[in-house]
Amino acid sequence: MHVELNLPETFNAADYFVDRNIREGRGDKTAVLCRNKAFTYAQIQEGVNRVGNALKGLDIEMENRVALLLLDSEVYPQAFFGAIKIGAVPICLNTLMKSKDYLYFLNDSRAKALIIDADLYEKFEPIKDKLRFLKHVIVAGGETPAGAIGFDAFVAGASAELEAAPTTPDDACFWLYSSGSTGQPKGTIHLQHDMVYAAETYGKLVLGVKEDDICFSAAKLFFAYGLGNGLYFPFSVGATSVLMPERPVPESVYRTIAHYRPSLYFGVPTLYGSMLQDEGSLDGVRLCVSAGEALPAEIFKRWLERHGVEIIDGIGSTELSHIFISNVPGKAKPGSSGKIVPGYDARIVDENFQDVPKGEVGTLLVKGDSAAAAYWNKHQKTKSTMLGDWLNTDDKYVLDDEGYFYYIGRTNDMLKVGGIWVSPVEVEACLIEHPAVLECAVVGATDDENLVKPKAFVVLKRGYNPDDQLKKDLKEYVKKTLAHYKYPRWIEFVDDLPKTATGKLKRFELRA
Repeated sequence: MHVELNLPETFNAADYFVDRNIREGRGDKTAVLCRNKAFTYAQIQEGVNRVGNALKGLDIEMENRVALLLLDSEVYPQAFFGAIKIGAVPICLNTLMKSKDYLYFLNDSRAKALIIDADLYEKFEPIKDKLRFLKHVIVAGGETPAGAIGFDAFVAGASAELEAAPTTPDDACFWLYSSGSTGQPKGTIHLQHDMVYAAETYGKLVLGVKEDDICFSAAKLFFAYGLGNGLYFPFSVGATSVLMPERPVPESVYRTIAHYRPSLYFGVPTLYGSMLQDEGSLDGVRLCVSAGEALPAEIFKRWLERHGVEIIDGIGSTELSHIFISNVPGKAKPGSSGKIVPGYDARIVDENFQDVPKGEVGTLLVKGDSAAAAYWNKHQKTKSTMLGDWLNTDDKYVLDDEGYFYYIGRTNDMLKVGGIWVSPVEVEACLIEHPAVLECAVVGATDDENLVKPKAFVVLKRGYNPDDQLKKDLKEYVKKTLAHYKYPRWIEFVDDLPKTATGKLKRFELRA
């Protein structure tokens, strides 16, 4: 199914997501809830216009990059859409990285301006003299360091009126850096129409997001998944977004849900698993959504049993803007990523890019009109990933007879045990069904004969002892459920698992 947008030749995403809500009479509607404050669409528009005009005052021009290193708050949509409205290109930076990472991002992107949260400025301090292209630093909240501009002062003198730059649907709009779980992060260039396409397909056709929804995403705005959940999905229909600056842990998430009563809640598998260990209610939530990693079937079942609300799991990527394969409300198949989202297409292929039969494992290729144009300064990687209309996800998948896709693992995560391929995801899904296991990760390790066998790293639920008897019980549990050669030969109990800032497992660290 193809979804036609029919956008005009001159099109600006800030006008579409912000100004259009004013034109359609939603100026007094609450757009953002944050820190016990409410901000209307009219207030957000004024902030967007002031940021855009203030950036112009710094000689930021069309296509110049503006880096955003911000916690989730009302400042984010103003800065993001303010840059877009003048034709500049905001870059959403991960707030959980180290100083050396920001040195790379800022020099690689050649951003001329940085808007940074005061709480994150200490990460910028060590690198500020090593930046070759950055000219302006704007600090939001807190005290303004020497040499920087305070955000409030920055926008105070700027006009609240601003006409959108005459961009086209195919102009550069924003960048996201890939998580770097398979190498150096890549600047992923998205176009003005990409957010609209994701909102019109997954946002409306799967989630059914509508004007009276309140959206709360524990996944942050710097992350492709969070940017849709917490910003452009609600703004596409004039709904309300709850933004939470603090770290999403079970206590803060349950507290936020109780306070704001969102109708749509977006999390990641690890957080759902942790929330099952804590007390809290989902009153008001009509649907939960998961992405970032495959959601284990056991977490889906436990969540539904406890809260009576489905978790709709799906797979998306930085390159495709958001989710392109998803379960749908009322038809979720636990353990699967769901079916193709209307407006996208997918193939599962072998090493020669030939389609494999249903039921056989292959590499997932996807296409859809929210796909990024290219990776910045990564010509070879662009060519190997973006294959004409198709994008190579490098994920191993299998398709069943009903059209549901099942995640098997990353191409470089698969294990060959006794000459037979083993999916670590399958072993993990089995282990997590054991009542003692909170989360786990399976990687390959070598035995005394230098043969590869599965090894499991296990985080236990509260109240279970990490002893040898439990190791034996877990091995026997897998042997009874899966083929004998798939059971983990070694089990190591750990307090937590290494993950990227977007919640993806760092298997390479466990292998090391």
